[in-house]
Amino acid sequence: MPPIIKLVRPKDWAKNLFLFIPVFFAGKVFELSRLEHLIAGFFAFSFVASTVYIINDYRDIEDDKKHPKKKFRPLPSGAIKPTTAIITGIILFIAGMALALYADANYRFIFLLTSYFALNVAYSFGLKNIPILDILIVAAGFSFRVKSGGYIAQVDVSVWLNLMVFLLALFMAIGKRRDDILLKMETGVDMRKAIKGYNVDFLNSMLAMFSAIIIMTYIMYCVSPVTYSRLGNHHLYYTCIFVIAGLMRYLQITLVKNEAGSPTEVLYKDRFIQISIIGWIAAFYAILYLKDQSIFS
Repeated sequence: MPPIIKLVRPKDWAKNLFLFIPVFFAGKVFELSRLEHLIAGFFAFSFVASTVYIINDYRDIEDDKKHPKKKFRPLPSGAIKPTTAIITGIILFIAGMALALYADANYRFIFLLTSYFALNVAYSFGLKNIPILDILIVAAGFSFRVKSGGYIAQVDVSVWLNLMVFLLALFMAIGKRRDDILLKMETGVDMRKAIKGYNVDFLNSMLAMFSAIIIMTYIMYCVSPVTYSRLGNHHLYYTCIFVIAGLMRYLQITLVKNEAGSPTEVLYKDRFIQISIIGWIAAFYAILYLKDQSIFS
């Protein structure tokens, strides 16, 4: 893969698929006018997120040189000059903002995207060094994505849905910090300053706590009277099995195999989690979109 492509991290753009969650949950994913603007919003968020990645990589060049995986990134490896990276980031940011304006002419999305960018620049310039706050900011980024998707598609985002996504993102961020702790134990080098505020026992406890909270939150969302009144279906609880299976698998990867690493890499590589996600989407699709022709009517 060319260094310039690696610099913008297109693999991490999968995170921006969270923009499609509100319209999917609302049962309106096939409305073409909404889909067109959501696709524009997806690339807008992806371009701005890539700008954030470039800023973060530029700030962390020296630290990334010590990391067993990050040292191969374009900036720490020297494959791309810092000046080239900065120019690329500026171009991506401008393109992202232009697409954001097209996606939502009411400026709500561009306001959220600008807020996301500002928060993550602050993260890159120091907030990431504050334990607990660092993972809260990472998780907040996913809430920004979901809320943005709601604005673009002109559908309401329920409190339950936003809370569920935030908790799931927080759960995965904790798993990634645990992986950083294991790298520190193996190499003796702090991969990030915030890691001094964590240890394996603390992170294991947090993983157990948040996995339980996520499952309960999802169940309560599925059986909530508000959800039933909006979607007209009380069979959503059938999808819980896939959420539980996916969380259990992620815990197994994290606690048994010690291979959490990047959540995006886990998504791309682990077949069990991929099947769980596909099963969840298929079940949700059948319940919401085929309810008149299925056993879920």
